[in-house]
Amino acid sequence: MVQRIVRRSLPTLALIVIGGFTLRAWTHGMVAAVFATPSPQVQPPSVFAAQCAGCHGEDGRGTAKGPALAMNPRVAEQTADQLGAYLQRGNVAAGMPSFADLPASDRATLVHYLQRLNVDTITKPTLIDGAPHPILSDAPQPGDWRTYNGSDSGNRFSPLDQIRTANVATLKLKWVFPIQYFGLETTPLAADGMLYVTGPNQVFAIDARTGGLIWQYSRPPSTGLVGDARLGTNRGVALLRDRIFFVTDNARLLALDRGSGKLLWETQMAPDTTNQHFGGTVAPLIVNDTVVAGVAGADHGIRGFIAAFAPETGAVVWRTWTVPRRGEPGSETWQGKEPVTGGGSTWLTGSYDAASDTLYWATGNPWPDSDDADRPGDNLYTNCVLALNARTGELKWYYQFTPHDLKDRDATEPNVLVDTIYQGRLSKLLLHADRNGFFYVLDRTNGKMIMAKPFLRRVDWASSIDPDGRPVVKDPRGCPSDAANWSSTAYSPTTRFYYFLALEECVGDKPGGYPDQTGQRFLRAVNIDTGEIVWEIPQPGPARAKTWSGVLATAGGLIFYGQPNGGFAAIDQRTGSMLWQFPTNVRMKASPMTFAVAGQQYVAVAAGPNILCFGL
Repeated sequence: MVQRIVRRSLPTLALIVIGGFTLRAWTHGMVAAVFATPSPQVQPPSVFAAQCAGCHGEDGRGTAKGPALAMNPRVAEQTADQLGAYLQRGNVAAGMPSFADLPASDRATLVHYLQRLNVDTITKPTLIDGAPHPILSDAPQPGDWRTYNGSDSGNRFSPLDQIRTANVATLKLKWVFPIQYFGLETTPLAADGMLYVTGPNQVFAIDARTGGLIWQYSRPPSTGLVGDARLGTNRGVALLRDRIFFVTDNARLLALDRGSGKLLWETQMAPDTTNQHFGGTVAPLIVNDTVVAGVAGADHGIRGFIAAFAPETGAVVWRTWTVPRRGEPGSETWQGKEPVTGGGSTWLTGSYDAASDTLYWATGNPWPDSDDADRPGDNLYTNCVLALNARTGELKWYYQFTPHDLKDRDATEPNVLVDTIYQGRLSKLLLHADRNGFFYVLDRTNGKMIMAKPFLRRVDWASSIDPDGRPVVKDPRGCPSDAANWSSTAYSPTTRFYYFLALEECVGDKPGGYPDQTGQRFLRAVNIDTGEIVWEIPQPGPARAKTWSGVLATAGGLIFYGQPNGGFAAIDQRTGSMLWQFPTNVRMKASPMTFAVAGQQYVAVAAGPNILCFGL
């Protein structure tokens, strides 16, 4: 069974297949209605058997020598003339010979066969007919969502309140935008009536009210990558004036024209002297008229860094390395070999405090992950939050959540900045639920730990965090290794609760050694004054890998979140009561956002290969 996309004039009833289930929803604007249809059985012509089957298979579904031609979106998108021209010129660099010596009638037969092989293939949406050039505004408008977390603080709390506890039950699916990639992790940006979303090496500008495509930029996947970058993971773009900024899978920063998607410039983020497996998955952050971004790859050995780039040219403004070289501050915490590939990835978008001009950025694990033979010591500045001078990149302070990590406990979880009365005085806080199982409240002016308390029922690796902020380690290889993760979190000033997805799981050295080894996820609300869990919602089904979904809080008293094993839901911030649910039937891996256009509030989230948009 395959999925066919049919376009209809709306409003209409759309049949949407998500994860194998057909959903019915009234929609508005342009929508891609997806439904199941059988693929026709097509017999290959003799010219295909003679010229192509040796590499692409007798049925066109690929072999070790050549990719599949059947059900191939890149083939399906080509016109007959484009396919014919490609067959005539070939692509020698990719191992595709020219068929210019074949009779024109044979090439025409091949083109016809390729089109029949791909008649039911899902392809990208077509451009909106006569789409006007968008009017771009430099100043944020009410209801915009102009940065990855919606605000520089990293707190996904929206002041929009049109959708609220009293009416959220009437929320409806408005449109669906399909992307040719199943595991989307992107958060859309919203500005000037458009949304900007990403797939692997792809950026789409779409009409915020209809889901119609305005423009698309794309390039082929890069070769020789490792980790999530190889999978095509990308979490979004940054926006500044008339430009969109995007990090490719091979860690190149691109500037695109916001109105047309035209490439303006690109630059390699890592210095030319490096020969390491740098990847790119991060959504950049705009700070002080610079584009700040980090890199992925610490699970395979890199020297991580954060860098700021000039928006007009891509020139490096400053670069801060997360692993010191010999003789630099922090190098004394690497007591073995010099850590030239010591890890410390920076793939989660940071937070920014304009009042102090401080950038807060999370760092990942040391490398090698579990083999510490050549890295005695704390291994700075891995598993840290770094407080940096936003204009120079100079380190102001750091806090290391897990010194000398042996369990891949990246500190790449959100750092949420909050100004509030805390313990009787006005305080500037940083909230962080770490992968090591502790919830932290830090003084963000100096990095001092104010509170650290477990948010899991079982934390074996450390008994507590001492007053100086260091863990009291019992077993460095103890549980957990993945208590929280990169997905968005939120703090509500109304409830004073911090909301995030947690994983209760304890996997020992001997499989089956613990009763909770299979794991279960929970959406939890933690009181920031006490560190106590106020309420929790168990997530049904097994805790599958790479199903971390994010949280959005709104002034309407709601929490929106993705249910990891297949749903999108809205709950009451105070009680955790379920108020609305939409069955996506796909694993949820992304973080939701909300925006307003023409006085109407919407909520959007990526689910599997689709961007879903909801409204009243």
